[in-house]
Amino acid sequence: MRTVKGGNFALRLRLSLILLYVGAVGACTVSITQPHYLEVDYTQKAVTIECTFSATGCPSALPTSLWFRYGARQPENLCLSGCRSEADKFTVRETLAENQVSLTVNRVTANDSAIYICGIAFANAPGPRAKQTGGGTTLVVREIKLLSKEVQSFLIALLSLLSIYIIGVCVIFILFYKQSKSNTLRNKETKEDSQKKKSARRIFQEIAQELYHKRYVETSPQLEKDNAYENRRALFNYEKP
Repeated sequence: MRTVKGGNFALRLRLSLILLYVGAVGACTVSITQPHYLEVDYTQKAVTIECTFSATGCPSALPTSLWFRYGARQPENLCLSGCRSEADKFTVRETLAENQVSLTVNRVTANDSAIYICGIAFANAPGPRAKQTGGGTTLVVREIKLLSKEVQSFLIALLSLLSIYIIGVCVIFILFYKQSKSNTLRNKETKEDSQKKKSARRIFQEIAQELYHKRYVETSPQLEKDNAYENRRALFNYEKP
């Protein structure tokens, strides 16, 4: 690209000579404006370079627009035949009444990196400034190597399988968590029920023993007295020396 920029000045001199052949020398003055730099990706389908101009002291007749390209090769005259169709490599659109023209580069490739220069000429106007060129637009097409369609398809399929696997793992985890929680609650309820049953059985046994004891004392008072007498006698015999 340094070679391209270095040859820009020499190119403009050549283009000025070319424009002299478009019409006679006169007093008309033309000024041209175009972007200095454009950078695009080579996957972009097309890129358009805009060019606007102003004319002072020029005839009312519409001017002629010209486009030049200066790259690694010699300067090229573009679209001398018109380039009106999008099927062409280049497409020129003119709105000369509004002082605007544009050049569209179709099917962009890395080889389209170059300096594109817009030229405007009033053929019948006197003066050398009736035919002018813009400062040139440096178009840079970035080369980004993308993955092939086969690799892209493989990666898409791999990501799909990975997504399905992750979803399956999440579903299994959720089901396992719910089952584990359900088992924990069931075991807790079973333990609580068992404790309640044991507690109720113990209370029932205590009540039964109490009732039995009361019934036994009421129905056998004499036996209770005899047992008390025997206990006192045994104690007396034990304390006697």
